[in-house]
Amino acid sequence: MKLSIGFIFLLCFNSALQAQDFSSLFGQLDESVVTIEVVEYKVQNQQVTSSGGLGSGVIISKEGLILTAAHVVESANEISVKLQNGIAFSADVISSSKAADVALLKLRTIPSGLQPAAIGDSNTSKVGEQILIIGAPRGLEHSLSVGHISRKVDKNMIANGEMAGFIQTDASINQGNSGGPMFNVKGEVIGVVSFILTNSGGFEGLGFAVDTNTIKKVLFDVNSFWTGFDGLFLNEGLAGIFNTPQKSGVLIQRVLPNSFADKIGLKPGVIQAEILGQKLWIGGDIILSIQGLSCNSPHDLGSIKKQIENLNEGDKVLIKVLRKGKVITLEANF
Repeated sequence: MKLSIGFIFLLCFNSALQAQDFSSLFGQLDESVVTIEVVEYKVQNQQVTSSGGLGSGVIISKEGLILTAAHVVESANEISVKLQNGIAFSADVISSSKAADVALLKLRTIPSGLQPAAIGDSNTSKVGEQILIIGAPRGLEHSLSVGHISRKVDKNMIANGEMAGFIQTDASINQGNSGGPMFNVKGEVIGVVSFILTNSGGFEGLGFAVDTNTIKKVLFDVNSFWTGFDGLFLNEGLAGIFNTPQKSGVLIQRVLPNSFADKIGLKPGVIQAEILGQKLWIGGDIILSIQGLSCNSPHDLGSIKKQIENLNEGDKVLIKVLRKGKVITLEANF
């Protein structure tokens, strides 16, 4: 019996639909996904006002650790984490990185029966692979969207001494998805939803999640030097705008109090501006070199990081920066 081309196409199409049925996998993963509600208090005209925000997150340990996006919780005075069963618990931020847009929360009260998700190796994920995103878009909690990895990119933001890596996807992402997990088809978290590129304000097929290998380095690879600041790598175009004496550098965005970066005297940006479509803080130091090694390209950061990590306690650290148009050298004992 001969089969028509149309019939063969229909068989293939039906098989593809069956292969894309993620209902069982969604049922396994959804218990690890949480909704995050935040409250921020402000004093205006001698009156206290409050505003709320919404995001998503994912449980990664039975001890109540939760991953989310830094921008969801960065200005929150109160953080409430709602589990799949609808019960909410207060939480605190224990670590965060604005450069990578990721934060680690811990529940104040740890309920029994938490179902943590497994953290995968985002380096092994490939363009074209299917992914799942679960979150609360527009407040619609535990919503599933499915798509593919469109691209893997760096965002020029420096977190823990390395360029922050992001996964681009065509899976639908909207307000409320921020901080939610991106899963691979094995059920492993390979990213945390961060932002979208849009002209309309709604999703236009360009969504981004910070990859888990960046998250591991930023939140779990503790280093007293690199975790003390966030920075933006200035390529030749941006470096020209800031009139740096070389074709690149690292524009300091944030310095953590009492960190080594604070001790050595690095100054963060003081004014927020948008340059070439990118929001950043300006007016702070621009690092030109560390230990005599110039920050000429993102690859140089790896060499600089290795040299810093090989220092012994008491060794001197030298950082050459551009500050208010003048090149100066900062130094302190490690």
